[in-house]
Parts: sequence; structure tokens; C-alpha cells
Amino acid sequence: MLAAFAASSALSTAPSEESFVDDNDDAAEEVSDIPWPESQEKTTSSLRGTMRFLAQKTRAAAMTCDKYPRICRVKGSPGPDCCKKKCVNVKTDKLNCGKCGKKCKYPEICCKGVCVNPMSNKKHCGGCNNKCKKGSASNALDYKPLSSYLPSYSKKVLNIIDSCWRNKPNWASNRRALADCAVGFGQGAMGGKYGAIYVVTSSYDDPVNPKPGTLRYGVIQTQPLWIIFGKDMVITLKNELIVNSFKTIDGRGSKVEIAYGPCITIQGVSHVIVHGISIHDCKPGKSGMVRSSPTHVGRRRGSDGDGIAIFAASNVWIDHCFIAHCTDGLIDVIHASTGITVSNNYFAQHDKVMLLGHNDGYSADKVMKVTIAFNHFGTGLIERMPRVRFGHAHVANNRYDEWQMYAIGGSANPTIFSEGNYFIAPDNPFSKQVTKREANSGWKNWKWRSTKDVFMNGAYFVQSGYGSIAPPYFRTQSFPVAPGSMVPALTSDAGPLSCLIGKSCG
Repeated sequence: MLAAFAASSALSTAPSEESFVDDNDDAAEEVSDIPWPESQEKTTSSLRGTMRFLAQKTRAAAMTCDKYPRICRVKGSPGPDCCKKKCVNVKTDKLNCGKCGKKCKYPEICCKGVCVNPMSNKKHCGGCNNKCKKGSASNALDYKPLSSYLPSYSKKVLNIIDSCWRNKPNWASNRRALADCAVGFGQGAMGGKYGAIYVVTSSYDDPVNPKPGTLRYGVIQTQPLWIIFGKDMVITLKNELIVNSFKTIDGRGSKVEIAYGPCITIQGVSHVIVHGISIHDCKPGKSGMVRSSPTHVGRRRGSDGDGIAIFAASNVWIDHCFIAHCTDGLIDVIHASTGITVSNNYFAQHDKVMLLGHNDGYSADKVMKVTIAFNHFGTGLIERMPRVRFGHAHVANNRYDEWQMYAIGGSANPTIFSEGNYFIAPDNPFSKQVTKREANSGWKNWKWRSTKDVFMNGAYFVQSGYGSIAPPYFRTQSFPVAPGSMVPALTSDAGPLSCLIGKSCG
């Protein structure tokens, strides 16, 4: 296996080259639907002058901390404590919890200087000092075990994707066989099936001149690559990670996190597989130069803070990932992307989970076809699981552990087929409906259907439309969908798996 490719020539920057820029994925008022290139000439001199001015203006204010007694002395600072010349509040800052440099692990939060897990700690349920109560079901903080809504036989059962590879002890020596296991609209995603193995050995990141052995160096190459990781690592990207065509990011055998910075962009490419990694706490990318191939670096306006942003892309498969707590969406599929499968993922602690379709005026998204299967929509989610515009979404055999607003929504006449899902409604009597349509009229003709679904705790699905709702799959894309009662077993291993080399990944 190759630890990294030897660079045939030094990576060069091309500041005059243009690059497509990111887009607001949900802006109904967007003037243009096409990402526009941003010229570097236009901003270089003004930025330089602005930076000089700001440096002079704020030099005194930049020294925000007194060394002794280590307190912040600037009005409006984020906290009273001084850590590495920055003002923080060690009682609430999850990167400096209780003391400088002490990081809370995901999904922990910092509560009074102590790292706590709001997903399992009854004294801090969903947030700091939110105590769970037993009593009235109308209280959003009431303690109610989800297990009471699950079948007693919810033992693990391998779904059709997992049964394709997980029982094979030689998975590590035959990693590329995973590419033959996808189903649904993204079944054709090859990733790096016909490429070399590239091993990520360093968590370091340089958006312009990535070093061999780093993740960014691998994903920007033009040739197919199957990218794996030589050790456990947390990768904090300095700007969005632009993935080139025919790439697989395979986290099996290591614990891999992309977190605390900008995350993944899949733009204008095809045949990408992302498997077995955790993506969380994603932040917006900044405006600046980012390399997208060995020969091209372009200026980006800055990403929105999505976990995975897919636009103008095709044949993409996202499988067995943990995705949570990002600034914008967890997964966005926009700008006429199609041939997408999102499967076996665990989603948690987020508002707008998954957007399919750019905006109500972007009719090019009519070509979009997305399969969402065997996922676990876990605790702390509010809406968009998914929210669809124009295209066709097959939502099959997913588990929904409550939602605050709705689970499946849409506008602009999308086709949505909900098949064999397991919906557990929240206790809030006004949020029992699974569906939400953003339309005052005409929605009764939209094709939204439910079959084989299981509805718990008062959940219900409002159907509409006439005619066939069957997904337009090719024979190789189709797969059997189990009744909803089987979903707790089929999704019991959603998220990254703990795979040991030489043993079946079960």
C-alpha cells in the first residue's frame, strides 16, 4: 500500500484561476442559481488595506488578556478567563472546559466547567442544567425511554447493504469490494474501486499546498483512489475539503473524525463514496484559496458549515457515518445532483438535517433522485429528515427517534415515497405529523405516499397524489424493503462500525 503518492512536481498555486463558489442552499430570494466565480484581483488590494487598518486600529485591543491574574480586560469579551491570549469562559467553552486546553469529546458540552453528555445525562438533558422529569407528557423535558416504543425482539439483523460485506473476515484486504454493495439511486457509485490504496498518516491540513500523507492531498488527486487511515485521528480542516471524482474515504479499522472546522464539499464531480467516519461540529469555511486538484487552486467565497455539501454531483454514496451538530445542514444535495444514496448513517443533535433541492425556483433539481435507507435519525433533531424540492426521494427502512417540528417535508412538487420506516412521534401534541408541505394550495396533487410504515406515539403521515409512486430504479438499483417493524433491528448498527482487521465486521 502507498503511504502517499510522491508528487511528480511541486503543487503550484494559480491565484488568477477561477473557481466555482459555494451557494446558500436555502435562499428563496437567490438572484442567480449558478455559483459565480470571484476574482482575486478585485479584492486583493482592498483586503490588504483593510487588514492594515484593522491591525493599527485594534492592536491595543488584540492583547485581550492580562497574564496576571489571567483575566480578560476588554469589554464584550466572550469570557473572563485567559487561554493562550484569547478570552474564553472555562465554565461553558467545550474547547477549554474547566481549564485551558481541556476539550469535551463529542457529543459532550461544557456545563459549569465539567464535560457532560446531554444525550444521556438526566441532569443535563439536551442542555446544561435541564433536569429530566417524570410526570406530564406535555413537558418537553420529561423523561420517557424510547425503548418503550421499540419491539421486544429488536435484535440486530444485517440489512442488504451490510450483509454484502460485513460477514467477511478479509474485508481489510479486499476493501474495494464495498463498492459493489450500494443500493438505490447511488448504487453505481464506484469511488476509488479501480484505483490504488492511499493511506492517510497525518491529520495536518493545508488548503493550498497539501502535504502527501494528508487527507486533502488524497482527495484532490485526479486518478481513482481508495483512501484509508493508518491510525485514529481527529482532522480539523482549515477550509472546506473539496473532493475530486472517483474517490472513496474509508474509515474502517480506525476512529476518524472530521470536526471543529469546515467539512466536506462534493461539487461538480462523480463517483464518490464516504464510509465509516464521524463528521461533526462543522463550521463555515472562510473566503480564500482552496486547491481542488493538483493543477488548480481557486478562490472560494466560503462554505456554509454543512457536514457534507453535494452539488452538481452524481453517483455519490454516504454510508455508515455519524453526522451531527453542524452550523448549517448535515447533508445538502442541491444544484441538480442525482444518483445519491444515503444509508446506515446516525444523525443527531441538529436542526436542519438534510436538504434535497436548492430552492423553489431551481427547477433543474427535477432530475434529482435520492435514496435514504437504513439510517437512524437519533436524538436532538428538529426538522428536514429530509426536506425535498422537485426531485424523487425514496425514504426506506429508516428509524426516527422523535422530531421537534416534522420529519419529512418539501415544496415545489417533489415525489416522496416513505416505505417501511419506523416513526416515533414526540410527546408534543402539535408535532405528531410526520409530514410538512410548504404550500398553500396544489399540494394535494403531489405524490407523497406511505406504505409498510410503523407509527408510534401518535405519529401520522398525510398522503397525497395519484398514480404510481414506485421508485424508477434499474434492476441493479432495486432492493427489498422490509416492513417497518423490522427497522429497529435493521438500523441497530447505524453509524461508524468498530471493525477489527482479520475479523468479520459484525
